[in-house]
Amino acid sequence: MTANRKHGTASAPLTDRQGEVRELTAADFARQRPTADFPELVEILEAHGKLGRPPLPASERKQRVTLHLDPDVLTALKAEGRGWQTRANAALRRALNLPATKS
Repeated sequence: MTANRKHGTASAPLTDRQGEVRELTAADFARQRPTADFPELVEILEAHGKLGRPPLPASERKQRVTLHLDPDVLTALKAEGRGWQTRANAALRRALNLPATKS
């Protein structure tokens, strides 16, 4: 166990000897701190371009469009919850016999 410097409490290591991450607990999440608490680290990461997801090449980026759909089509897409736009994109790809994409 290691001591939490801020609170002085003991916490179990997040990884085992093989480097496998154990299941995180509510106590683990309660001890997490936002990146903003480490401005020096943010500065280093930003300087090396390693903060956030790298941008896709323009040819691979999705394009914003306005599309009018029948109410029942939209209801069916949204029925499964979040990600309905991704599912709509996948359904259009299948309907147009286009290969599936990674995203």
